[in-house]
Amino acid sequence: MSKVRLGPQTLIYPMPALLVGANVDGKPNFMAVAWGGISNLTPPMVSVAVNHKRHTNKGIKQNKTFSINIPSVELVKEVDFCGIVSGTKVDKVEICRFRVFYGQLKTAPMIEQCPLNLECSLAHAIDLGSHDLIIGKIEEIHISDNCLTGGEPDAAKINPLIYITGDPPHYQALGRVVARAFSIGLELKNKD
Repeated sequence: MSKVRLGPQTLIYPMPALLVGANVDGKPNFMAVAWGGISNLTPPMVSVAVNHKRHTNKGIKQNKTFSINIPSVELVKEVDFCGIVSGTKVDKVEICRFRVFYGQLKTAPMIEQCPLNLECSLAHAIDLGSHDLIIGKIEEIHISDNCLTGGEPDAAKINPLIYITGDPPHYQALGRVVARAFSIGLELKNKD
């Protein structure tokens, strides 16, 4: 199989469609982010890349707190809206009809309609050029009770939205289970 060079670009699959929340001048705001993921195990940390000019970035730095909200596929319109409109121009909470709640940090707004919410304190903001890499310590996880199976988060019930770059860029849902992790690879070890 031959390979084609594409040049350096922001291409990795899958990219989660996340809603990052922060209070900006005392008012909750949310922005859509696709560049994010888990950064550390102990303490648990997450990172998102946020453009310097984004309204939400201002709030993260003001309060040293933020949230990451994992939307289900049912919130695709709201996620897309939060990615194309600035909180400096409109009240996204009102337009999207988000029910906002706060946890122990008091200044990290979270969206009730999102099945999974990560409440984070700012650990680091690293200037990378066009974006800050925002690294947050996960202080608490909030999950909708109907998204648990046997007391554990169930990805099928969360039904997270995935962003896919390309022509045209689009959103997708999770696919089928293909194998059990930390197990299927043992077949190679035991092949002899």
